[in-house]
Amino acid sequence: MSDAATEVSASPDYEDERLRFSWDDLPAASAHLPGTGGALRASVEDFAVEEIPSYLPGGGGRGGASVEDFAVEEIPSYLPSGAGAHAYALVEKRGLTTMDVVSALADLDVPRGAVGFAGQKDKYAVARQWVSVPAEHAAAFDALNGVDGVSVVETSLHRNKLGLGHLRGNRFRVRVREPRDDWESVTEAVLGHLRVVGVPNYFGPQRFGSFNTNIAYGMRLVRGERMRIDRRMRRFYQSALQSHLFNWLLKMRMERGLYEAVLTGERAQRHDSGGMFVVDDGEAESERARKLEISAALPLFGKKARVSEGVAGEMEGEVLSEFGLEYGQFRGIPGARRICRIRLDDAVVTGDDDGYEVEFSLPKGAYATSVMREFMKDGELR
Repeated sequence: MSDAATEVSASPDYEDERLRFSWDDLPAASAHLPGTGGALRASVEDFAVEEIPSYLPGGGGRGGASVEDFAVEEIPSYLPSGAGAHAYALVEKRGLTTMDVVSALADLDVPRGAVGFAGQKDKYAVARQWVSVPAEHAAAFDALNGVDGVSVVETSLHRNKLGLGHLRGNRFRVRVREPRDDWESVTEAVLGHLRVVGVPNYFGPQRFGSFNTNIAYGMRLVRGERMRIDRRMRRFYQSALQSHLFNWLLKMRMERGLYEAVLTGERAQRHDSGGMFVVDDGEAESERARKLEISAALPLFGKKARVSEGVAGEMEGEVLSEFGLEYGQFRGIPGARRICRIRLDDAVVTGDDDGYEVEFSLPKGAYATSVMREFMKDGELR
């Protein structure tokens, strides 16, 4: 099988609804409270996200930087110094993905692998993010400025290529249009509850593809079926399956009253430092979990995600069995663990012309739609 091949030779099982993402399958932490309804992302200007960098030399951020209303600004983990072998551009994009910008640069003769960025941002937003290319391709930024939907705000130089993943999290600003009339009291009650119990750290629908078929493709790969796809797509589909199984394991814990608990023999993670440890005494540590100091860290099945002991391990095996899978089928996939809850310490809700706006910060990898689902419940969520 050629790694360069991109054609999928097998069709996923469209008949198995368990292999398709649906919010209806996943319980909300605030299910006992009503939602506001309304529409999310009625326009690209309704969604904003600003990256929170993991480290900025000299302490502090980019001087004078600001994010315009309903824009996205992504700040790299280090700022361009003005000298070096890599050209940097602060790019503003509207209605485009980060990979659309990469493709535009590739059309301008910049090798795809030479383009650097800190993280991929959503298509349905006005977004600002830094992009790097080798300095010999700096002129491509002038041409990029003329691409529809893209403008270059500023340019500079730096010694290193901009890298993926160097961020602590993201700051969001999201507008909900045309909610129910009593949205103010509803959001107040929901936010009050979420501050106490946290938000389920579900993977949102963006993880599973525009046609909601990525989970089924991942299932076929894990079962050993041959598919003519490249390595990047293979990893993409496998990751979708891992994410789906994580969601179902979190769903199982919530349905069994274990959302705010940690269990003896499983891993837990500290919300403040991110440190992870094996739980020796589930009853004692659950006191800390109820205070949202720690939460269970559930597996993204793979060789780096060791099987938990005790009841937690039994539940992990139960989820795999429900999908006809075994631990051994994930030996060729890296694997990891992911905290099962998100804290909303800094969330703020304010009124807007035809609805309301929510501002909040999330750790990297968490989905804003998981938060907005708690507020909206049955709204137009995408």
